[in-house]
Amino acid sequence: MTILKMMRGALAVGLAALTLLSAGVATAESDRYGKQKVVYHINGNGGEADKAYRGALRNVQNHINAVGKDNIEVKVVLHGNGVGLLQNAMENEQLQMDVTSLRGQNVSFLVCNNTLTGRDIDYETDLFEVFEDQIVPSGVAELSYLQGQGYTYVKP
Repeated sequence: MTILKMMRGALAVGLAALTLLSAGVATAESDRYGKQKVVYHINGNGGEADKAYRGALRNVQNHINAVGKDNIEVKVVLHGNGVGLLQNAMENEQLQMDVTSLRGQNVSFLVCNNTLTGRDIDYETDLFEVFEDQIVPSGVAELSYLQGQGYTYVKP
């Protein structure tokens, strides 16, 4: 009976060590990237616009998944043809869901006023859920400004 107790004790110690070791690996993986600030630049639509837009938004989601939503601050700057993402979202439910999901994870979408003015786009009626505080004077100037504030630039 004493041998059985010793074996159970050794097994319990082994399982505890294995649990601690695997917890350490999980912690190391979650700490790999640390805190991040990133700006995604969307100014084109590629071939099939909605497919390209959804691909860019998938990049943003994958980035959040890898780093953890509490460890990342994301801004998406839209100008030129990139504003089409929020125009198309007015009719495309999948784009609406993608944008809404990202906003729910504190992703900010910033829209270039130069593009709106130059293309005669009304953000209140022509774009999916855009508000005045999300309009920036210039998309390219905003990209430069954010990089100066420590945001990493990503062009999907």
